[in-house]
Amino acid sequence: MKFVDRDLMAVQEARVLMEEAGEAKTVLGRWKQENLDRVVHAMMKACSERVEMLVQMAVRETGYGEITDQVRMCRFLIASLEKSFENMRCVGILESCEGEGVLEIGVPLGVIAVAVPALSPVSAVLFGAVSAVKAGNAVVFAPHPRAVETTKKTVQILREVALAEGLPDGAISCMETSAKEGALELFGHPQTSLILNMGEEALYRESPAGKTVIYGGIVPSPVFIERSADVRQAVADIVAGRSFNCGIVAGSEQYVVADSRIAEIAKQEMISCGAYFMDEKEEKKLICLLGIGEKQGCAEKEYIGKSAEWLATKAGFSVPKGTRVLVSEQTYITDFNPYANALLCPVIVFYIESDWTHACEKCMELLMGENHGNTLAIHSTDAEIIRQFALKKPVGRV
Repeated sequence: MKFVDRDLMAVQEARVLMEEAGEAKTVLGRWKQENLDRVVHAMMKACSERVEMLVQMAVRETGYGEITDQVRMCRFLIASLEKSFENMRCVGILESCEGEGVLEIGVPLGVIAVAVPALSPVSAVLFGAVSAVKAGNAVVFAPHPRAVETTKKTVQILREVALAEGLPDGAISCMETSAKEGALELFGHPQTSLILNMGEEALYRESPAGKTVIYGGIVPSPVFIERSADVRQAVADIVAGRSFNCGIVAGSEQYVVADSRIAEIAKQEMISCGAYFMDEKEEKKLICLLGIGEKQGCAEKEYIGKSAEWLATKAGFSVPKGTRVLVSEQTYITDFNPYANALLCPVIVFYIESDWTHACEKCMELLMGENHGNTLAIHSTDAEIIRQFALKKPVGRV
């Protein structure tokens, strides 16, 4: 009986793909922006035509998320990329200032190694591939073990149409064998100019020194409903955001902080929108199911990207049909906070604060938790309060 060492296979495969990508980058370095744009347009068109098939494949393979929402997300991504890429120049002369005798010139980085997450493999591959080619780079993908077939199929579609448009062989490729050792070999290879890691924290922590890394993960985000807000609209937006694709979208609201003056209205509106406020026994069952009773905020992977109704049934309690999110009402942020990390499922934690200054402090405390959150939302019509939130929050975007 013949045994195959997957780790060694993955390492060898990574080396071969990177050498091929290195040869392709030399050819790409001579391409003009107009030719790159033609290939990018063809790639996005091909993905758009097959997006339903690819998303269905992803949901079946990973067990994460909801097909309709993921298709909407991919189509939104394609439309956004088409808009942002229009008239954008990445290579060649970008700007000429003849009076100063200065030229701004764009040159490709070379080869980009991409770690593909299991949560949204189709959109991740599409974004990584078209962004790389737009700027004249070769790209090699390392699939997540849970999304190997979807990642390979998506890359195959994009690669075939790109080759038909004249892109050199080796410019877009994907590892057949998924193993951490193979991904790390990609990252540390001499040909690698940039590592694009879209949420694989374990790989991020082991990324080789001396390589440029762009990392983006999902962290829990607070949202404040201030007393001057349109509460009905705010709640509708929050529930829609948290339930979309079963809670695995970056930036969706995990914590709701409500001004005490409108808190009861907000709760009733949330219930009207499909939120279910759990009692203490139900919450304990959910915490036990998700595996966050002993490991802070570390949800069991089998319960990621599942609907609120599915989670409640699996945990052993009943919710009304049509329930979109499960809500835990809390008063304090305790030393042991089972909701400290990103819960990649439609669960919301609800807090009430007496005024905007206390709400501001609560949001800061939540942002500085286990994950050092990157996003804060505020629903308000008071410009000064919005300004104060923006000034004080240790966060990338408000």
